[in-house]
Amino acid sequence: MPTHFSRRQAVQLGAVVVGGWAIGQALRRTAPIGRDIGARADAILNRGVSPEAGPADATVKLAVFSDYRCPACRGAFAAMEDAIRRDGKVRILYKDWPIFGPPSERAASVALATAEQGIYPAVHRRLMTDDRTIDDAMLRDIVVQAGGDWTRATAWLAAHAEGVAVRLRANGREANAIGLAGTPGYMAGPILVTGAIDATDFGRLFARARTAGPS
Repeated sequence: MPTHFSRRQAVQLGAVVVGGWAIGQALRRTAPIGRDIGARADAILNRGVSPEAGPADATVKLAVFSDYRCPACRGAFAAMEDAIRRDGKVRILYKDWPIFGPPSERAASVALATAEQGIYPAVHRRLMTDDRTIDDAMLRDIVVQAGGDWTRATAWLAAHAEGVAVRLRANGREANAIGLAGTPGYMAGPILVTGAIDATDFGRLFARARTAGPS
C-alpha cells in the first residue's frame, strides 16, 4: 500500500536529510585531513628535478600530481591557487602525470619543454583553465600567451624528447610509490590527499603539513 507524506512530514524529512549532511560536513572538517606517508615524501619533495614556483623561504612544499585533461584536477585548480595565494608560504612542485591519453602526454611534454624559457607556471595555469581541445594549435597559442616562443619550445622538445619521457615516467612511479591510483594527488610535506578538495581543505592540508614537521 503506497505511503503518502503530508507537507509537514516532507519538510521534517528534508530537515533531517539536510541536518545529517551538515553534521557529516562538520565531522569531515574536524577530522585530520589526508594521511601521513612519512619518509616516502622526502625524496619526492627534495629531488629538485620538477618545475617549481613559490617563495624560496616557503614553510611548506606541495607536490601536485595532475593531468591537464583530468576534470577533478581542473575543478580544484582555482581553489588550490587561492589557498596558496592566501597562505603566502607554500612552494609548489609540479608533477605532470599524463594518464588521460596521448593529448595529455603531448600537453605535459610541451609544458615541460617551456621550463627552460622560465614560463612553465604560466603555461601550466593556462592549460588548467583553457577549455579548448588540446592540439598543437591550442598548445602553440598557450605558449605564446604565456610569453614564450613556440618554435624554441618544440625545438627543445625534439632535442630532449627522451629525457622528457623519462621525467613523465618517473612522475608516474613516484605517484604509484605513494599510493596514488589517479589524479589529482596533493602532497604537502608528508601529508597526502587524493582527489579534488576546496580552498578550506587546502588550508587545512598546509596547516597539518606544518605540524608534521619539515620534509
